[in-house]
Amino acid sequence: MRLRLCLILSLLLIGSAHAGTVLSVPPERPERDRTYVFYLHGRIVEDRGVRPVDTRFGLYDYPAILDALSARGATVVSSQRPHDADVNESAGRVVAQIEGLLRAGVPEQRIVVVGFSKGGMIATHVSSFLRRPGVRYVLLAACWDRQDEPQLRLTGRVLAMRETSDDLAGKSCRSLAERSERPVSFEELSLSTGKSHGAFYLPRREWLEPALDWIHAPAQAPRDAGS
Repeated sequence: MRLRLCLILSLLLIGSAHAGTVLSVPPERPERDRTYVFYLHGRIVEDRGVRPVDTRFGLYDYPAILDALSARGATVVSSQRPHDADVNESAGRVVAQIEGLLRAGVPEQRIVVVGFSKGGMIATHVSSFLRRPGVRYVLLAACWDRQDEPQLRLTGRVLAMRETSDDLAGKSCRSLAERSERPVSFEELSLSTGKSHGAFYLPRREWLEPALDWIHAPAQAPRDAGS
């Protein structure tokens, strides 16, 4: 009995050692060797709360996604945006938070921005505004017709994911990545879950595992996109 109790306690300690933290804003005194993930949710959370249900796509489990993104030890920073939040203003707030981490000594390559749908649009604006080559991005269902924003550019290291059955935001981000100013690196994955836009409503392994692998890949020193 005693041995069994010790084993259970050991497993709990191992699990807690790898668990991350979820915060609404970055910490005042960030740890320089920790990875910080900014998650930017979809529009539905602005309108219907943190666990909304869409008649077509089902439950959007925002809290579960945050917990899943922190599972390998990252500090996840995310907060619910107000109704009809402005994309540029939202991106500006994230840029200011990232700049605060950088001033505190957190390396660029320890910062990742993950955005889904409208949150992905905001993430592309963060990338365009921030222009830090070491910062990484995960864009989930984030690209559609952007001809009305010719000034938008992707910078840093970008992983994009699209769902082939998504008729709302299933376009490739490659055309955005191939504009005159290009990101340091760009990769794109096509998923075929059959869940349409709802593929990213839950922490499904199809997108979560590649995202976590990207977030926790060995850090690379930043370099200029043209080098």
